[in-house]
Amino acid sequence: MRKPMLVLLAAPVLVLFVVPFALPGRALAPQQAAAPAPTPPPASVVNLVNPVKATAESQAHAKKVYGYDCALCHGVNGNGKGDLVGDLKLSLKDYTDPAALKGMSDGELFTVIKDGKGQMPPEGDRGKPEDMWNLVILVRSFAKKADVAGATPAAGAVRP
Repeated sequence: MRKPMLVLLAAPVLVLFVVPFALPGRALAPQQAAAPAPTPPPASVVNLVNPVKATAESQAHAKKVYGYDCALCHGVNGNGKGDLVGDLKLSLKDYTDPAALKGMSDGELFTVIKDGKGQMPPEGDRGKPEDMWNLVILVRSFAKKADVAGATPAAGAVRP
């Protein structure tokens, strides 16, 4: 009586754990599947215009929010080399490079902040729209700061 009971108990274990690995290519197929091509954002998102004008106060607040919510992955200066990048095996854009956001409208950037993307969680209802628009301004400013820092004087220019 014990052998039939053992067979009945062992059969589901074999089906669940052994059979998927015995079939070549079946167990790893979902992990090996190519990522689907990104769909272009709708025009309603692309055409959103930032209604916020940056002030010293609003940007100070944006830096604070960025420090709490974004810097762990995106890096303190937006270079994409935050503390969690290695642990989570992320590959993030370097926002200090002007080319990183070249083809992205403010509306698209706002939508990514609001709705999240990939492993990035959404700001969603936690943040006010005005704060998220100020984050858009802050993220765009990372490339401008890098541009100024890396600027070389024109040939023949005299430095003070």
